[in-house]
Amino acid sequence: MEKSTVEQLFKWFEKTTEIIQAHMDEPYLDSLSEVMDTVFFDSPNEEFNDILTKKLNDALDELGEIKYSTTDLKKALQLAILKGMKDSVQEQHVMTPESIGLIVAYLADQLMKNKQEIRIFDPAGGTGNLLFTVMEQLSQKQTAYASEVDPTLIQLAVSSANLLKKEIEFFHQDSLAPFLIDPVDLIVADLPVGYYPDDIRANDYKLKAGSGHSYSHHLFIEQSLKYTKEAGFLIFVIPDFLFTSDQSEQLNRYLKEHAHIVGVLRLPESIFKSSRNVKSILVLQKKGEETSSPKQPLLVQLPSLTNHQAMADILGQMNRWFQTYEGR
Repeated sequence: MEKSTVEQLFKWFEKTTEIIQAHMDEPYLDSLSEVMDTVFFDSPNEEFNDILTKKLNDALDELGEIKYSTTDLKKALQLAILKGMKDSVQEQHVMTPESIGLIVAYLADQLMKNKQEIRIFDPAGGTGNLLFTVMEQLSQKQTAYASEVDPTLIQLAVSSANLLKKEIEFFHQDSLAPFLIDPVDLIVADLPVGYYPDDIRANDYKLKAGSGHSYSHHLFIEQSLKYTKEAGFLIFVIPDFLFTSDQSEQLNRYLKEHAHIVGVLRLPESIFKSSRNVKSILVLQKKGEETSSPKQPLLVQLPSLTNHQAMADILGQMNRWFQTYEGR
């Protein structure tokens, strides 16, 4: 049976990454990043020795024989990154699944319909996959930003953005430190869950813990609201326990003061390894002079994403909800 284009590309990336890995003795994801840069510049890194350079030039010739689209390339890169993450010992090395990205992108499209131009920011950029997916679904002119502290993840994000021809300004920094960026129309983020280790920086936040470490996912929400324009929107992938954990009362009070809850969509359990890992999508609007809470927030339990009829029904209901939502 003939391999699909995505499969051919994935195999090519896998094989070429292993070639670099064997020569450089470095983690798979770092080698994959080198491969992506080799493809983007259409030549190997000048610092590579002659043997590795020859092997990579031969590999580039092989790649030239595969006819592929940007969509094929994006899917192959996702597979290659996921393969590297499976072998990675870093807990933060996870990627937002495409299925979740598409739901976030649908919501972004609905909320941004009346805008000609959009400034968009992902403060928890990771490998860039969520931001890429949202950007692809928005038809407006976009100015995009992403921040990521992990050096491997941001390198993969930058290399992927180059290959996929996405113009994004990246910040390699702790996303809870101040940014040199004007407020944006839209924030999208798959919130990092856990404790934030820097208690001194956490002190600058209203959502800091009364004692001990603060929750990074709470601080990310506060930081994101800071960099959102008045009446701008925020779409977060959140842990299911966000509003029931020990510091949730403080979060609820903060949100009531600074934002309107536009909607909560619970993702189907079937896409998570266990019920403990289930996530939801939280949609907020930053309060402004002319904003108000929706009469009835969008509250949805999403069906299994493979149940196409049920998904079509839910999307129909969501479309009708957005037609009557005045906050945009």
